[in-house]
Amino acid sequence: MRSERDIASDLETPHLGTPRIGGRWYPAPAIQATAALHLGGALALAIPGVRWPWIAGTLIANHSILLAATMVPRSQLLGKNVVRLPAAARERREVALTFDDGPDPDVTPRVLDLLDRHRAVATFFCIGEHAAAHPRIVREIVARGHSVESHSHRHSLAFGFYGPRALRREIAAAQHAIGDAAGVAPVFFRAPYGTRGPMLDFALARLGLTYVSWRRRGFDAVDRNAPRVLGRLLKRLAPADVLLLHDGSTVRRDRRAGREATVLRVLPDLLERLEHAGLRSVSLRMAFGVANAG
Repeated sequence: MRSERDIASDLETPHLGTPRIGGRWYPAPAIQATAALHLGGALALAIPGVRWPWIAGTLIANHSILLAATMVPRSQLLGKNVVRLPAAARERREVALTFDDGPDPDVTPRVLDLLDRHRAVATFFCIGEHAAAHPRIVREIVARGHSVESHSHRHSLAFGFYGPRALRREIAAAQHAIGDAAGVAPVFFRAPYGTRGPMLDFALARLGLTYVSWRRRGFDAVDRNAPRVLGRLLKRLAPADVLLLHDGSTVRRDRRAGREATVLRVLPDLLERLEHAGLRSVSLRMAFGVANAG
């Protein structure tokens, strides 16, 4: 296991967008600027002759920028956001396969078998309610050497607009459900639909969680064309990239339609292409030197 100093050095590399794992919360510059604008606006109202519409317009513009950032999954505006692995992982030619929305009782075990066949290690961002419903599968994920992280408790479409209390309740519930099922609490978090509100970082810091999005996204949640999905994942693929696929939610729609889950049609070719390129899939915990133990 690498030293804490080595790990911290990797996590603080600015161009990788990789924050320190856990630790104290430091507001992002955009959040600090918002607070300053609100304070400045309140003080300006006390100055004779200052017109409030100018103040209101400035604050509305500021909130519009924050709202836009909420809808951009890979944005760093609202706080640090892991989109690539540390420099050491890049040198080792590692990538991170990640799977959202599971576990699914039919698809997740087949994904695990495919990963085993290629000696690949991955990260599963599980929904708390699904983990509570299928604890045996969650335990199997961990037993096979993969990591289980948090993708919220209910995967609500409104997650990006939750207030501080709702965020704390939602994330804490997921920590409890996933931790109970896996035997180890998550240390990484990915927001539902990639929507990230301004106060999410504060809630994550209180629970020791680090925010993760992705570098390569297959859009298998909306596109059933396996070659197109594979092409998006492989386009300009490079060491240290974080890749996103789904082993839940969308696969249920495929099952109802009598189709094989898109991830099962994409993953075999993807794993072979990674091998041919000399790239090795590791979990986020492996890449960042975080112990996978309770």
